[in-house]
Amino acid sequence: MTAVRERGGVGDVLEARGEPGWAELGEALRALLDGADPAVRVIGVQQLKAKVYRLQLDAGAPWSSVVVKRLEPAVAHRTQLVAQRWLPALGLGDRCARLLCMAGDRAARLVWHVYEDLGDDTLAARPTSDRVRATVDLVAELHTRAARHPVLPDVRRYGEGFGIQYFTANVADAIAALEGLAASGIEPPPEHAGVTARLLERLRVLTADTPRRAQAFETAAGPDTLVHGDLWTINAFVAETTGGAGGGGGGGPRARLVDWDKVGVGPFSYDLSTFLFRFPPAERPWVLEYYRKAVARAGWRLAPARELQLLFDTAERGRYANRLIWPALALLQERADWGFPELAEVERWFRELDRCPSA
Repeated sequence: MTAVRERGGVGDVLEARGEPGWAELGEALRALLDGADPAVRVIGVQQLKAKVYRLQLDAGAPWSSVVVKRLEPAVAHRTQLVAQRWLPALGLGDRCARLLCMAGDRAARLVWHVYEDLGDDTLAARPTSDRVRATVDLVAELHTRAARHPVLPDVRRYGEGFGIQYFTANVADAIAALEGLAASGIEPPPEHAGVTARLLERLRVLTADTPRRAQAFETAAGPDTLVHGDLWTINAFVAETTGGAGGGGGGGPRARLVDWDKVGVGPFSYDLSTFLFRFPPAERPWVLEYYRKAVARAGWRLAPARELQLLFDTAERGRYANRLIWPALALLQERADWGFPELAEVERWFRELDRCPSA
């Protein structure tokens, strides 16, 4: 996260950073501020990550700060549905950041979303056991409520698919991209010699192993459900409450999830594997067992850990395969300098996964 705060007109700051659509965002902010000029009411801009900014507002504004995020139109529509239709249908409408307003540019190339600011207290910043449990309670509630719910066809219409087809499609596309790169004659720098051939060998082994992995989905994946799609601990915010904490009971930590850009339909294991891999290996078994107990409250019975491991491994390797496609294409299309280093980095991820599985 960029910690530097910049003062001055918010439009000047965003335009200086090459952010388009400022005029439309400015009009949306003006409406949100009851007609006040955002160039005056916004007193500071903090970049949180690419295309995401915190706007600090003066004392007379309805909020002390808001978060603005630039999205492609299809992603903006999907995440709008998360906040305004899908989560409310599941009784979880208050478990994401509130979407305050939106602004699309006139050329329909982008959409700005304006969210309430949840602060900086992510689970990644303070992964204490009680905060982890609160987040797992929310994820378990999301998965069990959404399974076989009438909301799923709508999610499937606009969202991603994360079943076995996610794995097979990404592996096949990565093989095609790397085979094209191998045939192109483009040579890697000496430090990355042989990376394309090694990755192709890995992916062909995964292709041959697809029937075994598909069988695991048949026996252990359970019903399709709504999955967040990017369940890193940095996307979970946990706040202390005085009552009604996640998981029932009195006060305590209560989780909310942000960055639903990759929301879709698939097995619980897609989300859970992402989440587990954010923790040291020694901690993953208890997190998995806590999830097991949390979903048991809704009547779910998970397969033994050794069977779930293949589901988690398949999701992780499918994600890695996806990450190979884009540097290979960038090398083919424009000989991007970052292409071979990125391929080598993904190869390192595979090796790490070989050494230390996700659960």
